[in-house]
Amino acid sequence: MIRLPAVAGRFYEANPELLKKEIEAYLIPGLPKEPAIAAVCPHAGYMYSGHVAGAVYSRLRIPNKVVILGPNHTGLGAPAAIMIEGQWQMPFGPVPIASDLATEILAHSRVLVEDVEAHLYEHSLEVQIPFLQYLNPQLSIVPICLSALPLEALEDIGLALAKAIASYPEPVLMVASTDMSHYVPHEVAKQKDALAIEKILALDYVGLLEVVHREQISMCGVYPTASTIVAARALGAKEGELVKYATSGEVSGDFYQVVGYAGIIIR
Repeated sequence: MIRLPAVAGRFYEANPELLKKEIEAYLIPGLPKEPAIAAVCPHAGYMYSGHVAGAVYSRLRIPNKVVILGPNHTGLGAPAAIMIEGQWQMPFGPVPIASDLATEILAHSRVLVEDVEAHLYEHSLEVQIPFLQYLNPQLSIVPICLSALPLEALEDIGLALAKAIASYPEPVLMVASTDMSHYVPHEVAKQKDALAIEKILALDYVGLLEVVHREQISMCGVYPTASTIVAARALGAKEGELVKYATSGEVSGDFYQVVGYAGIIIR
């Protein structure tokens, strides 16, 4: 199955040469590259959040295999959907699915199901790929798209990820794709997002879910982020580091209704 781009030309440049220049504008040259267990990156249009994602990716050594977990914005498909075969057609060329790793993750989970429909028009995973592919042209991915799920399901998915990655013969990076607060004043976004970021940095996935619910933080990728933290902890992660936080208001000049963006490395 060839999955075609859903937001090329809108969220990021569709022309490969223009996309290369766009990504290079957001990457910070000369930084030492480090391996990581996971990262949290935003998925808005590059104009708004590319500088946050770029700050994270500039620090990371991107392995050949990356599991990308994102929220389901479209409502299509299964609530816990993984693709296990095919490729994603992107401006820089096709990105194959790491079928062996995806199949292993699926085998360990009682919640995930093989499903293509959830991925067809979903932008949250797609927006990560140009950065990853630019930094490692040998990239292959495992796409996982999650709707709202109970804690037990998120734990199941996270532990399935950890078991598969722990036994995999190559390094694997997980990327949780999420934006933070949506369409609130800039100062409100900063205040509320700080509460969620604190839980992510502490690798406290239960606390993250609780604070997002209690404070009504419109963090679209809270569920994939929680599962990623479950997996990271099982794989030995000790801490998170906030690399950069920003809001769309800093680009648009509209500070009355902003979207928050956080870039985090988990090691």
